[in-house]
Amino acid sequence: MSAPRKIRIEDLREPVLTDIQKAALAHGEDNPVELSLKAVEAAAIERTGLEDFGPEDYRERLGLWLSEVDGDAERTAIGRFGVFNDCVRNAASRLLIFDLLKRHPEIHDQQIERPIIVIGLPRSGTTHLVNLIAADQRLRSMPLWEGQEPVPNPKDVPGEDGGDPRWARSEAAWQGMKLASPLIASMHPMNPDHIHEELELQLPDFTSYNQEWVARSPKWRDYYLAHDQTPHYEWLRTMLEVLQWYKPRERWVLKCPQHLEQIGPLTKTFPDATIVVTHRDPVSVIQSAITMLTYGARMNYTNPRPEFYLEYWTDRIERLLRASVRDRGLLPSDRTVDVLFHELMADDMGTVERIYETAGLEMTDAARAQIKQYVDDHPRGKEGQVVYDLRADFDAEPADVRSGFDFYLDEFDIRQEVR
Repeated sequence: MSAPRKIRIEDLREPVLTDIQKAALAHGEDNPVELSLKAVEAAAIERTGLEDFGPEDYRERLGLWLSEVDGDAERTAIGRFGVFNDCVRNAASRLLIFDLLKRHPEIHDQQIERPIIVIGLPRSGTTHLVNLIAADQRLRSMPLWEGQEPVPNPKDVPGEDGGDPRWARSEAAWQGMKLASPLIASMHPMNPDHIHEELELQLPDFTSYNQEWVARSPKWRDYYLAHDQTPHYEWLRTMLEVLQWYKPRERWVLKCPQHLEQIGPLTKTFPDATIVVTHRDPVSVIQSAITMLTYGARMNYTNPRPEFYLEYWTDRIERLLRASVRDRGLLPSDRTVDVLFHELMADDMGTVERIYETAGLEMTDAARAQIKQYVDDHPRGKEGQVVYDLRADFDAEPADVRSGFDFYLDEFDIRQEVR
């Protein structure tokens, strides 16, 4: 197998836009949106024909999402449209969810038992690991298209091929993303069948740290961290019951870096879970995340501001890790597996076997073959491999960034990757 194509992004600070990107930005300017509760709710009602959004506490959270983006003078029109479109989709899902639960209260009888939940820093192998385990067809997992729209819309018309319109919309969004931001596929796959983070299921409740990834949202960060997330983890459990009702399986496999700072709500909501904690050099995590976000900013902001992402996400990763170290004692000692990034990359099948042993799940010949098939079909660097440079792109020294993480590095035998 040939080595992955190396990709060096030379224009992070001063983006050189493609004709397609210029056209997308112009289209946004020609089609402005109103970032208001009224506009989002009206569009969701029109999309579904429903009007019951359930408890109204969501309006405060949604209102903050919208107002923070609306007040950002550097947000582009197409960037505003992206937030509006996401909020309408999530509000429509909320309508459909409450309608479904009213018609089928037996959904609450579904049992979510002994899930395997991967937590760990973003860009630390969580995506690769959950997709490996999800290849085992005995387990229930959540592909992106299902997370984006968990309940079918009765107003939808099936495609000519009989396919699910939700999958088709997710695929269209992915193709559009690749056109507008062609290197995203090399950094963060968002194809419809990709096993994704269950925080998607919290978005119809307008919570989670996801908003920080799609917009510059320090106000939302502060609000989110100041509020107990236990009710929203209970919402997450209900959403898993919904998906399981549609497509039953014996056990779930889940993953989300957000759980690092929500170990209390997570373990209270899923008390019999096996928890897998991935670990990686925080500098590698930061430079990867901020390169991706700065690259994406060329479409969402008039100024990419790489220094913002360096400062914000160095602090954000530190917060995640400090919370995880603080709450480490809440994890079940007999059902917790620590996974070092370099060990996962060297022996992913051995890592999965270790997780299965802790989870009390037999590694069958069929499961092994399914996982191996996934590995064969998804070689590392298939879409190219981005070359990161913290010094050149962000004017930062790796040692300086790493110096704030001794509290974490002293706890785990993490290999230093960026020097």
